[in-house]
Amino acid sequence: MFSYKICYCFTRKFKVTEAEPPSDVKEIFKKYSGDGVHMTSDQFRKFLEEDDQGGGAHEVSLSDAESLMEQIISKRHHLAKLIHRKTLSLEDFHHFLFSTDLNPPIRSQVHQDMNAPLSHYFIYTGHNSYLTGNQLSSNCSEVPIIKALKRGVRVIELDLWPNSSKDNVHVLHGWTFTKPVELLGCLKAIKENAFIASDYPVIITFEDHLTSDLQAKVAQMVTETFGEMLFCPESEKLEELPTPESLKHRILISTKPPKEFLEAADDKRSSLQKSQVSDVDDDAWSDDRSFKSGSDGSDRDLETEDLLKAKISPSSPVYKKLIAIHAGKPKGGLKDALKVEKHKVRRLSLAEQGLERAVENHGQDVLRFTQKNILRIYPKGTRITSSNYKPLTAWLHGAQMVAFNMQGYGKSLWLMHGMFRANGGCGYVKKPDFLMKCGPENEVFSPKAKLPAKKTLKVKIYMGDGWHLDFKRTHFDKYSPPDFYTRVAIDGASVDKKRERTKNKDDNWTPVWNEEFKFPLSVPELALLRIEVRDSNIPEKDRFAGQICLPVSELRPGIRAIPLCNRKGDPYSSARLLVRFEFI
Repeated sequence: MFSYKICYCFTRKFKVTEAEPPSDVKEIFKKYSGDGVHMTSDQFRKFLEEDDQGGGAHEVSLSDAESLMEQIISKRHHLAKLIHRKTLSLEDFHHFLFSTDLNPPIRSQVHQDMNAPLSHYFIYTGHNSYLTGNQLSSNCSEVPIIKALKRGVRVIELDLWPNSSKDNVHVLHGWTFTKPVELLGCLKAIKENAFIASDYPVIITFEDHLTSDLQAKVAQMVTETFGEMLFCPESEKLEELPTPESLKHRILISTKPPKEFLEAADDKRSSLQKSQVSDVDDDAWSDDRSFKSGSDGSDRDLETEDLLKAKISPSSPVYKKLIAIHAGKPKGGLKDALKVEKHKVRRLSLAEQGLERAVENHGQDVLRFTQKNILRIYPKGTRITSSNYKPLTAWLHGAQMVAFNMQGYGKSLWLMHGMFRANGGCGYVKKPDFLMKCGPENEVFSPKAKLPAKKTLKVKIYMGDGWHLDFKRTHFDKYSPPDFYTRVAIDGASVDKKRERTKNKDDNWTPVWNEEFKFPLSVPELALLRIEVRDSNIPEKDRFAGQICLPVSELRPGIRAIPLCNRKGDPYSSARLLVRFEFI
């Protein structure tokens, strides 16, 4: 006799249901509409004025309210023009609150004072801006430069090397297998795309490995390509940097003047001879350079080796005149390099590990230096996959140019994106006043100090929607809808760091959480709110479902629609969250 076992496989339906408005939305609608059924244009105007939906108390004209109502109705009702609706329903109101276009979490306009010297701003900065992928073997191209500029990046780095015949200039990551691109193509790409995302100045930093003849050729290329867009200082050494406002639609060059470049080679030659090249330091105060292990197992500074072998001609005066922001270091150690010179401003570069040593041993000097001069931080040479470091330490010490691999996707880059969503995404963010002040004993802000909380940010995660439009139904789970949860975190000063998360909402494309979190903030000016949605997938790894990072200082109080982005930082078409922000 045979026995049969019959397995029945059940699959859950992938039905998407529209979640109703949260109770908070219903209460607000009832409060302003009166009857809880229809909201007139004047009632809508009062809501916009009084409920912090404009980011603070301000006047809203009736015509502006009516215009916004028309946009809301036309988005929801295709026949709106025919039926001439003059009021909003609860569903219309909810749709408005949940629209990332009509109700974004931060302002889209430049609103900060742009008339201070460049040293008073954090500046959106790229590292090895020409690389399409990793630091060792990827192609060099104008394409990543164009992408960076369109995202709002304001500092582009180009590494300049002679071509094989020594008669032209290539851009590539030296001493690697990266395929070069011609400098002229990069310059033209910068000119054509510099001011698409922002009107404010673009700074090109050169890492220069050229002879005097090729420097003269670079000067000709730069002058002919940019013409009147190029900013050339009247004085060889600026006592104070110009302002972003005065430099709108201008291009600036920043590099070592040729004379200092040769002196640096002489200094390093002497240093290497004394040490017999047995223990070469990272040279924390030097400009960018690549490192490779020598035959004896030691780290050799390849830029220095190149200089020791090359016969470099006297400097090019034409090239030198193009340099708006001089890079380089005084003779001596790191403490000397951080000295503030009364009648001179300059740019200093530190590798990320050099910054760590600097803030540990000379933290106050670092901050004083950045009040007048430019400090540029760049990734260490071992980040061959184009990964990035955490930027907060640099920002908390006033570093203006925190250089990132823009192709190096991950949480660190999300923080960079978040910082520069501020101030209308123009690529320049005014540093907080406390980073620019000295006390009666010349003391400055200390990021390590235990400071009391200035305010508390309340974040209420209501619900999410739109994933069913951006992803295939089986993207998260082959047999059922996703089980979404949301992580909410603050990144900033160490005292402010905190992580929270919602519960899982099983089998739902439109999850409703209605969970609130509180974040006490001691340094809210430099705090970043990071939100990430994931699909719980036990026992496998949870699946990514979107992220966004926002500057806390820019958050508009009230109920806001939060757009979600993919891992690269590009926004999804539809996935979004409904969130309320409140400061207490």
